[in-house]
Amino acid sequence: MNIHEYQAKELFKEFGIPVPNGILVESKEAISSALSSSGLFTGENRPSVWAVKAQIHAGGRGKAGGVKIARKIGEIPGFVETLLGKVLVTHQTGPEGRVVQKIWIEEGSNIAKEFYLGAVVDRSQRRITLIASTEGGMEIEEVAENRPEKILHLSIDPAEGYSPYIGRRLFGFLGLPFPVQSQFVNLVRDLVDFFVRKDASLIEVNPLVLTKENTLVALDAKVAFDDNALGRHPEIRSLRDPSEENELEIEASKYNLNYVKLDGNIACMVNGAGLAMATMDVIALAGGSPANFLDVGGGASQETVEQAFRIILGDPHVKGIFVNIFGGIVRCERIAGGIIAAAKDVKVTVPLVVRLQGTNAKEGREMLKDSGLDIQVAEELFEGAEKIVLSVKGGK
Repeated sequence: MNIHEYQAKELFKEFGIPVPNGILVESKEAISSALSSSGLFTGENRPSVWAVKAQIHAGGRGKAGGVKIARKIGEIPGFVETLLGKVLVTHQTGPEGRVVQKIWIEEGSNIAKEFYLGAVVDRSQRRITLIASTEGGMEIEEVAENRPEKILHLSIDPAEGYSPYIGRRLFGFLGLPFPVQSQFVNLVRDLVDFFVRKDASLIEVNPLVLTKENTLVALDAKVAFDDNALGRHPEIRSLRDPSEENELEIEASKYNLNYVKLDGNIACMVNGAGLAMATMDVIALAGGSPANFLDVGGGASQETVEQAFRIILGDPHVKGIFVNIFGGIVRCERIAGGIIAAAKDVKVTVPLVVRLQGTNAKEGREMLKDSGLDIQVAEELFEGAEKIVLSVKGGK
């Protein structure tokens, strides 16, 4: 689960991670009262510069015009009005973009240097891995591709946990000045503490800035959490913003279906994440483009298959469906029965290809052929992929 930048910064504060002071605005009317009442804009100690930042669940906001720098208070209302309701299109939103519904206004920082600091779960090592780079404020993927020597990865032994020497190694790699060494080591410690205690799956601070006053500040914050751990974190679950999520993905989560919308036009319904990934690859190999990732799970029932069909057909870009099921826990003839019943109830109007393998696969395929429905049956994976690609393209 992803959260907004302002929410991540509020959580950072709880762990002592330094962030700029800010205020959330959700309407054009609210900005007037905020300007007159918040200490961020009034008093002798008010900042001289403010950052007006669109809040969406995507990176690249700055390049898309979603971050404005106000050097006068009078500029802030205009920036807020410009951003609220705007559709931001970034490299992470896709061409449809995201509508800006929240604005975070925060005090500016006197920046001397920008860095990147992140933490992820490295599944290959089964450890939390810290990532640091001297190229802060840039897309880390771009740095990794073009200047990998500018990035350092350090894994944390789960038995040992975080130790100050890890922070000192990162500190030395980044070339930070000695007066901020203890600040940095403690900041990394607090970041790891946050990661572990809140069951995060990703933290990015880009940029982490060194100010001219020799202080460190998390100028941006991107945090994602492990969905499987949300049951023990109601305080995190309450931060979910459904308006930032795809409607079909939200609907799928109600039925415990693992669904991710993609940009293609051939929908996939598969049992098993690995098989789903292979199915998408084979569709692409056959010349098609997958419209989704959809794992109905090993114990797929008629109700599960029916809901999966409804969700798939809720995407207007879908021009064909490829069902690829391996019967292990559930026998293939039961899956075939569920597909037949679901296809009748949902009234599938696009080409449908079903590939069954595993326990009682032959019986399941015969049921599909005898159903009287317009279902093409396949035995092999690539055969099924070719059939659905040709059907979508109007071939035989």
